[in-house]
Amino acid sequence: MSVNLIIQSAQPLLSARLEQARALAGGVAAIRLDDYAGRILDVDLARRSEATAWCAQHQLDAAYLPPLHLADFGLVVMDMDSTLITIECIDEIADFCGLKAEVTALTEASMRGELRDFGESLRRRVALLKGLDASVLEQVWRKRLKLSLGAQRMLAGVQAAGLHTLLVSGGFTFFTERLTARLRLDYAHANLLGVSNGKLTGEVVGEIVDAQVKRRWLYEVCAELGITASRAIVIGDGANDLLMMAPAGLSVAFQAKPVVRQAARVSLNFTGLDGVLRLFE
Repeated sequence: MSVNLIIQSAQPLLSARLEQARALAGGVAAIRLDDYAGRILDVDLARRSEATAWCAQHQLDAAYLPPLHLADFGLVVMDMDSTLITIECIDEIADFCGLKAEVTALTEASMRGELRDFGESLRRRVALLKGLDASVLEQVWRKRLKLSLGAQRMLAGVQAAGLHTLLVSGGFTFFTERLTARLRLDYAHANLLGVSNGKLTGEVVGEIVDAQVKRRWLYEVCAELGITASRAIVIGDGANDLLMMAPAGLSVAFQAKPVVRQAARVSLNFTGLDGVLRLFE
């Protein structure tokens, strides 16, 4: 099967640069997809390393894929923090008690894969929030939470094509429930923060949504839809997304940590989430 190279830019993609990429990748032709992207047909995989390095140098996202059709997939699975949205919610909550730097350091180490026990890492971070007024959750939602670039366009595209959507997060239900309603998502699973008398208890209630649980929800929703995981597109950014990305038909690392970029089939480092749509013919 022939392999194509899809290149995408955050800035308008010049025709001369698209032709440069075609020549470097040994493709037989280049097709412009829109002002920001092009597809190079039937590339020479022996030139992949050189072409990939050139694309990175010019801040182009490069995806080597056979022809794919969105209608052949049935489910899009997304991480929330730093994937569907631009922030890590727990870091922003911690800012309200003056502990953002400490919590962010733990979050970053966990997402890089340096802390093997995600559950223990989360418990340590949540414990630091004990006694904080629960109203700060609403403030984070209203004042700090923003969708990632291209998120709404990506979701509109996959929903129009008939795909279902699953938001599965090591974050918190306070935010996933609101995003589910706002974006009309089909499924969502996350962690429940303990609250008592209007204050955070510093505990997570019930099962922690870690890497294993994320993967389990992928399989359970696929089973409910009557499809295999090979018909799922999984998008994530951190080490705790790797297990659910592995069985997916298409795994996408979005502005991800190095360990995730290395494992994913496609990495989007420069463009928005709507870049997912350009991967399909």
